[in-house]
Amino acid sequence: MGAWDLLLTGLVLLLGLWGVLVPGVPGSWLVWAGVLWWALKDPRPVAWWVCVGATVVLFLSQVVRWALPPRRLREAGVDGRLLTYAGCGSFAGFVLLPVLGAVPGFLAGVCVGERLRLGRRREAVAALWTVMRSGGWSLLTELFTCQLITAAWLGAVFWG
Repeated sequence: MGAWDLLLTGLVLLLGLWGVLVPGVPGSWLVWAGVLWWALKDPRPVAWWVCVGATVVLFLSQVVRWALPPRRLREAGVDGRLLTYAGCGSFAGFVLLPVLGAVPGFLAGVCVGERLRLGRRREAVAALWTVMRSGGWSLLTELFTCQLITAAWLGAVFWG
């Protein structure tokens, strides 16, 4: 597989990660489609194992998301700025404390965004839990799954 194909696959995965945070964009499906396209173009067995793993993890993620309350983020006052803080926090946590850091990073990102908006720590923490009850857990589940798949793809590309 050439460098341009890998770059294009990486861009599709980044678009999918961004799409998780944007309402109406099928982010997880873009991530899965990018991995599938890469597996079809790269004949190595590791590519197919990553594709099969991505499919299983996305299926389990969908089952978990169906069990969680539906997303009502707009009704809770969540805007694009807060989703940006949450996404950046999750990404930073995922990188700084590999894999497990995504969850506290997401929560910290939401809390920082609410602290900047509201000004007080106590109100920010209360707003954090309102956001999480309004569908934040569902969003976190989907984002974390897509981050795991992207990390597996990067690992297979560089070390596979």
